[in-house]
Amino acid sequence: MHATPWNIAGETFDLAPRAMIMGVLNVTPDSFSDGGLFVETDGALSHALQMIAEGAQIVDVGGESTRPGAEAVSETEELQRVLPVIQRLRARSEALISIDTSKAAVARAALEAGADIINDVTGGRGDTEMMALAAERGAAFIIMHMQGEPRTMQAAPHYDDVVAEVRDFFRQQYARALDCGIDPMAIAFDPGIGFGKTLEHNLTLLRNLPQLRIKDRPLVVGVSRKSFLGKMIDSPDTADRVGPTIAMTALLRQGGANVLRVHDVKANATALRTTEAFLATTP
Repeated sequence: MHATPWNIAGETFDLAPRAMIMGVLNVTPDSFSDGGLFVETDGALSHALQMIAEGAQIVDVGGESTRPGAEAVSETEELQRVLPVIQRLRARSEALISIDTSKAAVARAALEAGADIINDVTGGRGDTEMMALAAERGAAFIIMHMQGEPRTMQAAPHYDDVVAEVRDFFRQQYARALDCGIDPMAIAFDPGIGFGKTLEHNLTLLRNLPQLRIKDRPLVVGVSRKSFLGKMIDSPDTADRVGPTIAMTALLRQGGANVLRVHDVKANATALRTTEAFLATTP
């Protein structure tokens, strides 16, 4: 098994033998699954601490919904949502904190408040200052692939070869990141499941994760509660997607995922560690 190191906050984590759980904390009124649940800082902080206690190594804080059809929010509004949560969480926990944003100003303020990772759904394309900021601050940086933008991305996604096109995007953005001075060992990649992809696009990417890996960089995968899982089980109920998410966590870990971004931390962390224990004993 090849080492898959990821440099975060001055420490190197080898994610080949032991993957990470990234707990989702949406401090938004309109996210697709948990919008409105954690808009108050006290509730958001409590949920973050609960996720850490249940096995999350990273808490991913987002103040702008990126669900299909979502409208953009202002920089000021996004800052008002995320900064109090990050500040209070950093004061209470040493867990890693990720800021889920495509705005460099929001990322900068979040890093100053205690965040360690920039999780950019545009892969560094949305704000020309983002990669330079990551380099300047020595932040870990997740490059995600998205076709289009949240408002329109699911209108009519099209690829001639989705695996090749996502891999090429990763290569291009990796080169850009190095040109900007980002530590190559601080970079991770996310194929952006559900971000400008059909059901078949999503499944093709998930079946071919090893082909997406660039320079032994970690792969971050988020399928938690997403609509394609509902299509797979023929159910429109979001609550019915929890079980499929847990199943996918186990399958994707076996398939090479290094960071699993999930809402339901305890069950997914259990599935992840069980899978790793099984893989460690497999000849």
